[in-house]
Amino acid sequence: MDSNNFTRSQKLLDLSQRFRQSKSVFPISDDPSIGQTERSKRPNRAAVLICLFEEEDDIYVILTERSSKLSSYSGEVSLPGGRTDKEDTDDIRTALREAEEEIGLDPTLVDVITVLEPFVTKKNVTVVPVMGILWDKQAFNPIPNPGEVESIFYAPLEMFLKDENRRHEEREHGGDKYLLHYFSHKTNNRVYVIWALTAGILIAAASLVFRRPPEFQERASKLWHKNHSSSNVSGIIQPKYIEM
Repeated sequence: MDSNNFTRSQKLLDLSQRFRQSKSVFPISDDPSIGQTERSKRPNRAAVLICLFEEEDDIYVILTERSSKLSSYSGEVSLPGGRTDKEDTDDIRTALREAEEEIGLDPTLVDVITVLEPFVTKKNVTVVPVMGILWDKQAFNPIPNPGEVESIFYAPLEMFLKDENRRHEEREHGGDKYLLHYFSHKTNNRVYVIWALTAGILIAAASLVFRRPPEFQERASKLWHKNHSSSNVSGIIQPKYIEM
């Protein structure tokens, strides 16, 4: 990137520094061999990219609407990402590779600042959120992969802490009652609904970025996966079960 072509957001610079110094989230592993070992232990692994950029003093996140042609979760909103390939050296590589394949996001444009705690779905898939910053939004030319992505859009990250345009349903799993949140976001003459795994990840990410809890009662599931020994990063925090 040519730093002469754009000015880096001070807000995102501060965020980057804070996350890199924080011990409350997963540090980024520098050892690619760790990822190779852990993949063999847990094949049901995936990573998603929480790609942030600033526009008009707001922090936005890149989201996609899944293609209607897909056999699973067709038409749903998701973060760019997918299953780990055997060639992936770690979760960061998975998230960046999938984002490039799905929306044409050049990995060199993304500055990864942290890896958040994993989520484990009811189907026993470990999903690792990778957070990165897109410093130069103008350098990103969105190219949706027609086989995977119907559309690409942006949402303000802070909306996932607000009670506006939100509804919820009470669900139960293993005797544990929890709330499933749905967020409606209007953009590009469309209304997108962000819910389930994606909403859960973004609530967690927004809480960390803005350093405050959501305005609503989150009441996430109390169920936890067995000891999450497959993480490829240190400082392991137990992952949450979440609807998917």
